[in-house]
Amino acid sequence: MSLQGVKGVLRKLEVSHDENLTYSQMFLANDDLLPVPPEKRTWKAWNFVAFWIADSFNINTWMIVSSMVQLGLSWWQAWICVWIGYGVVAPFIVLNARPGSIFHITFPVVARTSFGLYGSLWPVFNRGVMACIWYGVQASIGGSCVFVMLRAMWPSVNNIPNHLPASSGTDTKDFMCFFLFWLISLPAIWFPIHKIRHLFTVKAVVVPIAGITFFIWCMVKAHGVGPIIHQPSTLHGSTLGWNMVASLMSCISNMATLVTNAPDFASRATYPSATVLPQLISVPLGFSIVSFIGIIVSSSSQTIYGEAVWSPIDLLNKFLDDAPSHATRFGVWFIAAAFIIAQLGTNISANSISAGCDLTALFPQYINIRRGGFIAAIVGICMLPWNLLKSSNNFSSYLSAYSVFLSSIAGVMISDYWIVRRGHYRVKDLYTTDRQAWYWYTYGINFRAYAAYIAGILINVVGFAGATGRTVPVAATHIYQMSFFTGFGVSALIYCGLSYAFPPAGAHAVFEEADVSDVEPCDEGLQDTASVDKKEAIYVSSEVAV
Repeated sequence: MSLQGVKGVLRKLEVSHDENLTYSQMFLANDDLLPVPPEKRTWKAWNFVAFWIADSFNINTWMIVSSMVQLGLSWWQAWICVWIGYGVVAPFIVLNARPGSIFHITFPVVARTSFGLYGSLWPVFNRGVMACIWYGVQASIGGSCVFVMLRAMWPSVNNIPNHLPASSGTDTKDFMCFFLFWLISLPAIWFPIHKIRHLFTVKAVVVPIAGITFFIWCMVKAHGVGPIIHQPSTLHGSTLGWNMVASLMSCISNMATLVTNAPDFASRATYPSATVLPQLISVPLGFSIVSFIGIIVSSSSQTIYGEAVWSPIDLLNKFLDDAPSHATRFGVWFIAAAFIIAQLGTNISANSISAGCDLTALFPQYINIRRGGFIAAIVGICMLPWNLLKSSNNFSSYLSAYSVFLSSIAGVMISDYWIVRRGHYRVKDLYTTDRQAWYWYTYGINFRAYAAYIAGILINVVGFAGATGRTVPVAATHIYQMSFFTGFGVSALIYCGLSYAFPPAGAHAVFEEADVSDVEPCDEGLQDTASVDKKEAIYVSSEVAV
């Protein structure tokens, strides 16, 4: 193909845009990067409640709480860790969602305010890669749900011969089910964010019904709640304390993705207060209820089968052994189908949309949120995700390592909005390479943010080496066990300190949530909002009061 032909193909692949835009303008903006227009701000308070109820009902939530009991905690100690972990992480979600709900911009654009127009590309790339990896992991779990559902319908599915080599890490029937889940997920990626809320509404109704049905069914079969409820902790003293810390950090690490990209969904909020109390309440409540159901179901399984079956899908699979009745097969089919919806909703909310927003910011000329979601799906199938789920220890280690990078990004973003800029944005400067713009910094990179980001990672590096099998000091291990807080805290402190010593353009001394795009930028340094002509500023604080 000639060079002219290649250019023609590339031109056809471009997303729709104004033909008069320069290359730099096309790099900074497309329809999915610009502020969300009013007609697409459709997420009300109950949509956020439904979103988190839907997100909490997934296999991943069960796996985390099961790892706590397997670690040696009693059921009530594990449940306390769940309440504390998700209760602590909810305010971080609300804090980082705020600029999205106020200015209706997504995570990649919010990241420009703290990291710079070009400096934001690395955090966005980091988050995008993780979203693609997680897409594959959640799809692999969803594939196991498909297998159980198919087996309930056609028991012969269990006898499909394997034609894959051992080096593949899977077998024919498991890969077939993974591929089917991957395939049925593709239509959901097509829907835009402001419409996909209906999926979460359906999930918030169907999946809790299935979960409660599963809960009651297991207690009836076991004639009680099972022995795990009466099982004491096998850990004591400081060992118990640090294992509880590690357990609640697993809950926080599980939410690190959604803390970082909280502006993506908040940008679609009808009004900012919809992102506050609904999330503060529904996050800890939803995840704690699901975790409790998981504990009781697994406890009941020990009475039924003589061993605790921690994976709900493995337990449903056992229900299909030994010639089950038609009623049992239907019950298993319904619950497995609900878990498929659960995994689908989680994958769309936490991964495909996140990856779509991130890849849009990296290649805005060719990628929009929809295309980015499909790219995440392709990466998810190519990375052989089932290898990450072979043991709960590997899974927990992956979660901890994951949060190290994202917590440092969140630390910079949250401190920039709430402490350095105190709610003041110049939205028009997010889409220009003008050297006088607030977010140009130094050649488009805010080195304060990068110094803080790297410091937040470095404090956990030694502990991370210990998690991979190296011998490290106990103190480093404990620091790493609290990786989200240490990474977030260090990055936030250093960013605030550097911003105080070397104030960036747009730093303010008084908190007021406002888009001051129509106000001339002041010189580098702290700027008191009293000096800003409020008649020229576009203040939004009056309409966003919570």
